[in-house]
Amino acid sequence: MSGVRVLVGTRKGAFILTSDGKRRDWHVSGPFFAGWEIYHLKGSLADPNRIYASQWSGWFGQMIQRSDDGGQTWTPVGNKFAYDGTPGTHQWYDGTAHSWEFKRVWHLEPSLTDPDAVYAGVEDAALFHSRDGGANWQELSGLRGHGTGPDWHPGAGGMCLHTILLDPANPARIFIAISAAGAFRTDDSGQTWKPINKGLVSNFMPNPTAEVGHCVHHVAMHRSRPNVLFMQKHWDVMRSDDAGESWKEVSGNLPTDFGFAIDVHAHEPETLYVVPIKSDSEHFPLDGRLRVYRSRTGGNEWEELAKGLPERDCYVNVLRDAMAVDSLDECGVYFGTTGGQVYASADSGENWSPIVRDLPGVLSVEVQTLQ
Repeated sequence: MSGVRVLVGTRKGAFILTSDGKRRDWHVSGPFFAGWEIYHLKGSLADPNRIYASQWSGWFGQMIQRSDDGGQTWTPVGNKFAYDGTPGTHQWYDGTAHSWEFKRVWHLEPSLTDPDAVYAGVEDAALFHSRDGGANWQELSGLRGHGTGPDWHPGAGGMCLHTILLDPANPARIFIAISAAGAFRTDDSGQTWKPINKGLVSNFMPNPTAEVGHCVHHVAMHRSRPNVLFMQKHWDVMRSDDAGESWKEVSGNLPTDFGFAIDVHAHEPETLYVVPIKSDSEHFPLDGRLRVYRSRTGGNEWEELAKGLPERDCYVNVLRDAMAVDSLDECGVYFGTTGGQVYASADSGENWSPIVRDLPGVLSVEVQTLQ
């Protein structure tokens, strides 16, 4: 029977949750790298036993770990990240220019076909690539060389490149998103980039429809339709049907369109999930009731999914990389909270249960479907 491996990054270590295809009973392993902030773990589609992890500490800095046995053992690999070329500057909140500074790796995205190839999105916002299992890293410097860098601003969590989407139909195409700069696309494997933010409106900016500067929280796609993108912005849920060339709002009847996480059903490209949060200053569910919302129509029409989720006194957040889906026949949906719970639904969101409680605050959740 197929199984599931859930990779959870927290503020005090990494945890791996495993179950069979029924997804009723779960085994918890960890913490790995106890005491470290684990910004992201992700496994390779080409080799499920290859998993990459980003760990960070205010004392010891950044480190990449790699497992070749499904997370049972780990080895630190190359951790030398250096910006290429002239560093340049980006803009701080007060309008002053700041030099680029490498701080941490927010997101790791393994190649769809090669377990030794992996991308890293870092803070300050840049994209790196390794072709040797993480031993050596090279910046794809065309992104920062685009020329709009002076108009990029750090979001509340830092100026992070947090989303990397690889187009399964076109290996030369990559989508990325930066807080707070916006979304960008390359069609030539990272040599050149273009902002893809037409249609985004950010009222906190001097020019609400500017080419860059938008605070994008997360972007998701279904592998069968890589030209269709879904975005959770600082405010607004957005959709693009032309690979980011233009966007339209699909927030519809959501009770609030602020949030961080967004994902797409494994088998239904028009079914997507978000977790509405009260506001940009109050990062918790409305009325203390934790809810996932699902649209089966690609946006605009949303339904509340509540069965098994807290009905009162719940004031957690769900961060941008803390939602994922599996690809079993009955699609499973998972999300982690800043309160240390990981919730799962084995029936596309109809029913929820906590598969683990009382972890440190969850930063990321990824899922591997195992045969």
